[in-house]
Amino acid sequence: MKKEIFINESMGETRIAIQEDGQLVEVYVERHDKQRMVGNVYKGKVENVLPGMQAAFVDIGYDVNAFLPFSEIGNTDYIVEDDSNGHGEYRDRKNKPDNIEVDLQTNQEIFIQVIKEPFAGKGPRVTTEIALPGRLLVLVPYENYIGISKKIWDKFERRRLKKIAQRLRQKDIGIIIRTVAEGKSEEHIVNDFNSLLESWEKMKKRADLKDAPFLVYEDLETASSVVRDLLTPDVEKIIIDSKRLYRKTQRYLEEVSPSLADRLELYKLKSPLFESFGIESEIEKVMRPKVWLKSGAYLIIEKTEAMVVVDVNSGRFIGKKLHEENSLKINLEAAREVARQLRLRDLSGLIVIDFIDLRKDENRKKIYHELRKELRNDRAKVAVTPITEFGLLEMTRQRIRVSLLDSMSEECPTCHGSGRIISRETLITRIDHWLRRYKSKHRDLRLRLQLHPDNAKYMADDKKDLLRSLMWQNFVHIKIEQITDVARDEFRFIRTKNGEDVTQEMSLEKEKSAM
Repeated sequence: MKKEIFINESMGETRIAIQEDGQLVEVYVERHDKQRMVGNVYKGKVENVLPGMQAAFVDIGYDVNAFLPFSEIGNTDYIVEDDSNGHGEYRDRKNKPDNIEVDLQTNQEIFIQVIKEPFAGKGPRVTTEIALPGRLLVLVPYENYIGISKKIWDKFERRRLKKIAQRLRQKDIGIIIRTVAEGKSEEHIVNDFNSLLESWEKMKKRADLKDAPFLVYEDLETASSVVRDLLTPDVEKIIIDSKRLYRKTQRYLEEVSPSLADRLELYKLKSPLFESFGIESEIEKVMRPKVWLKSGAYLIIEKTEAMVVVDVNSGRFIGKKLHEENSLKINLEAAREVARQLRLRDLSGLIVIDFIDLRKDENRKKIYHELRKELRNDRAKVAVTPITEFGLLEMTRQRIRVSLLDSMSEECPTCHGSGRIISRETLITRIDHWLRRYKSKHRDLRLRLQLHPDNAKYMADDKKDLLRSLMWQNFVHIKIEQITDVARDEFRFIRTKNGEDVTQEMSLEKEKSAM
């Protein structure tokens, strides 16, 4: 598989795109005014401990307190061991009971690491299981185990790496050997370990100098972390259009992986990097809910607060075979594209996919296995259930950062995320009701009605008779004004005699009467 990484730095943000065999599969966006938090280590202060929620809230100096589930507490200093099992066996997350008893107190200072970005008013999710990633290893303080990447298949290589880790390991320091360590010399692995250990010792000393809450360790910026985590031997090129990031990445590679330094390129052409390689147009497509497939079928992807819904439609597909075979062909193509879109859009949480109905159970199983096969390339954790008799497949995908749509767009101030606004007829009805409430309290004879230009033209040209009726019924003269900063589903009423905006006054009156 041919893999390439493209890094673009602009005035407002840094974007990283990853292509596999010429197809865009992952995009990361980091705004310069909003740095990522995942990987950061804080010395926090416990604000609340809620056994009923099986969670605690920790002040880390952020706008919203961090959320610490008891299941993310791995340090035995904070867990009250269950005497019934005798050995605290539930430190393995899979074996932890539903009700964990912890020894945490309000105002207690605690080391925590961010594992999920804050989103939609929720604080970041954190863990006490600190992990410091390097190029070849991950250092896990307060642990005593050695882990080796499952992607290293060769048993002799695994044995060699384990022996090196055993010689390095110290008391209360765990080691995880990453995939990129395969084939690396013991010298390189030792250097990576010593660098991580030095960072950990500096963190502890820094933490002793200051009271919580404060940032103890800041992980690499997104571009650098992608290079650190994803630069494997199968990456053929890393193309960067920023001299600053190029030099920084070059120094990093020369230090930790000199053999890969020649794969780094500085983009020098005048045309934008992402446009030259066709990435910009692909990102624009990601912002749309409809995804066309080569066969003529298409997907509709809708992200809601509760879940992500994917609908598979036959569209323009014209099959020459029987309905069952045609539906199977579309569903197999859709399964492959859904797996790519989940990675590309970074969608997470509960995901429901509505495939085209299939009668045969064996065909439904083919779709299920095809999707699972494609999801193997996904670095996020996923769980997939078989297709139900209704043609629905349910799955979950791990959320680490906000989705690409949320990173690159903001909620519409007019529709507030619904994607729709009220009709002109409904707007006129609201104007009518407002006037009735207003005239029941005031005796003004002249008002100015400010509307969006499209609505103002509609009222003045197409609804002349209706406007005249409104004025006669309420015994008031209304002058229509076109105002560009009025939203399409809003209106403003201004007193003609003093220019006072009275719109909100009657809106508040309506709220009071409804209470």
